[in-house]
Amino acid sequence: MQSKATTVDQYLASLPEDRRAALSAVRAVILKNLDGNYEEGMQYGMIGYYVPHSVFPAGYHVDPKQPLPFASLASQKNHMAVYLMCVYGQSEQEQWFREAWAKTGKKLDMGKSCVRFKKLEDVALDVIGEAIRRTPAKKYIAHYTSAIRSPEKKKAPGAAKSKPAAKSKPAAKSKPAAKSKPAAKKRV
Repeated sequence: MQSKATTVDQYLASLPEDRRAALSAVRAVILKNLDGNYEEGMQYGMIGYYVPHSVFPAGYHVDPKQPLPFASLASQKNHMAVYLMCVYGQSEQEQWFREAWAKTGKKLDMGKSCVRFKKLEDVALDVIGEAIRRTPAKKYIAHYTSAIRSPEKKKAPGAAKSKPAAKSKPAAKSKPAAKSKPAAKKRV
C-alpha cells in the first residue's frame, strides 16, 4: 500500500500504534547503521533510504529523477516489510544474510529483497543492522553500476570478438525450369 504521506513523520503517524512501534524500531536500527552518504525520506509511498543525487547524480536508471533506492520500510495490507536492495542480486550478501538470520532462530519470510514480518519479535534487528552497515554507499553504487552496465561492456577485453560465421551450405542445385508446352488451339 503506497501512502500519500510526504514526510516520514506523517507516514508513521498514519499507522496503527503496533505497526508504528515496530517500524520505528526497525527504522532506529537502520539509521544507527546507515552510511552518511545515504538519506532518509519518502520514496514510492514508503519510508525510503537512498543515495541522493548529490552523491550519485545519475539517479535510479528506471527513473533518473529519483535518487538511487537502497532500502525501504513499509506497512502493507497483511504485513510489514523492510526492502533491502543491498541483499538483492548479490549472491554472497544474500547467503550471508540468510545464514545470519537462521542463527537467530527466527523464521525468515523473504522474497527477492523484501523481508516480511507481522510483529517486531519476528525481526532479527541485529541482522538488519549489519546488512545496512556492511553496504556503504560507494560499495552499493559500484555494485549497482556494474549490474546495470550493458552485457557488451561487461565482457573482458578480447571476449567481445565475434565467432567466425558458420559456413553456409551451398545452395541446392535447382532443376531447370520445365519447358512449357504451347497452349492447345481451340477448335471452333
